[in-house]
Amino acid sequence: MQSVSKNLDLPLIEEGTNLPLVISAVLKYWGEENLLAECSRFKSLISIHDSLKIAEKNDFCFYVYKGSLIDIKKRIDQGIPPIVIFPGLYDLTQHAMLISGYDKEEKRILTYIPRPDTEGFIPESKFESEWEQEDKITIILLPNDMKEIIKRNTLPCLDSNMISFEAENDFLVGNIDSAIEKLNKALVNEHENAHAWSILGSCYSEKNISQAVICFNKAISINSRYYLAFRGLGNYYLKNRDYEKSEKYYSSAIKIDPNRYGPIYKNRAFVRLNQNKNKLAKEDLILYLQKTPKAYDKNQVGETIDNL
Repeated sequence: MQSVSKNLDLPLIEEGTNLPLVISAVLKYWGEENLLAECSRFKSLISIHDSLKIAEKNDFCFYVYKGSLIDIKKRIDQGIPPIVIFPGLYDLTQHAMLISGYDKEEKRILTYIPRPDTEGFIPESKFESEWEQEDKITIILLPNDMKEIIKRNTLPCLDSNMISFEAENDFLVGNIDSAIEKLNKALVNEHENAHAWSILGSCYSEKNISQAVICFNKAISINSRYYLAFRGLGNYYLKNRDYEKSEKYYSSAIKIDPNRYGPIYKNRAFVRLNQNKNKLAKEDLILYLQKTPKAYDKNQVGETIDNL
């Protein structure tokens, strides 16, 4: 009888490495102990982008593409643990999650938890709904001598997402013009990539160029649940003091996922205060503190709440 579930035996990761947990676990799974030891000497945490580039220089390859439940199960069956980008909580906009397996009978996706005899799980329907907010971004990392089992032409939006991966790093370190150039190139041949359009929108918004609105709306037209595009529009209109539109798009993002990224409630409170919607603004500030328990401005926001 064919097995109804599959679970990879992923290693536990001890403290001491400055690589992201998901990258450390995958490298250790492939037996790459030397690279983990080398990275432990770094003085600061290493981003996922830089971690993958380090791995690439050490006989590994990686792919960033738009995945699916079918694809995840295929990778698990191949013995490859996929990394997915998922919505963040509290003050994180996103986080990377490592998939360890699936349960076909229970229709659950199994997730890596670095504790002995422990695994997480998410019902497939909930997993897919939340993953869609990130346009189902998937990363696989494997040794170069195994790359023949990956058929590049079967990975959706591979080329544009690989370029977007570099462009997003440019954006994060302030190289906005470089990011814009790369993203426009990425979208020439793979036009229907919500992820790329949204990053491009963020780049134009950073420079306060109205082209941002076109890019964010294009992302939304491709993926109507692309949270970051709605939030991006809210940020753009906030910057330009169009508080009514800013509130509209923040509310649209919150409707998609009310529990994601607590600071969006503070932003919406600000635009509501500027429209004299004090009662609603107060409610948002309370939600901000509830969803961001380690908020750096907790005391200041608390005083504002008391005065409203």
